[in-house]
Amino acid sequence: MPHLQFEINRNIPDATKVALAQRARQLFAEVMDTGTDHVSISIHECGTHDLSIGRVKEPEKGIAIVDADLRQGRTFDQRRSLALGFVRLLQELLKIPPEHVYITFTEHPGEDFHLSDRYLANWQKDEDPLA
Repeated sequence: MPHLQFEINRNIPDATKVALAQRARQLFAEVMDTGTDHVSISIHECGTHDLSIGRVKEPEKGIAIVDADLRQGRTFDQRRSLALGFVRLLQELLKIPPEHVYITFTEHPGEDFHLSDRYLANWQKDEDPLA
């Protein structure tokens, strides 16, 4: 049950938040070879100077910090593809320059992800985690 957290240093219209969540969820499912029903997303709006990345000299152009909590088992290529997909998505939807985006992945055993009626197993290719 991944949790994708987007921190962005600007206010975002609700329609854009919905589009970001939908597209991020679909991208995750495609790249990580899984479904979408268990993908949780949070979007946090911050002030212009509430986020900082050392190499960003003009935060008013936008900054995005993305934290992705994942179940163990994904390959480096999957994680890199997802990261680059997030960069493209943030550039397309919010016009945030690619060099203003920072992404981190944290991997957990499946048993760290809980729903009201179950916890998840470790990730396996072609799985349905909610089956």
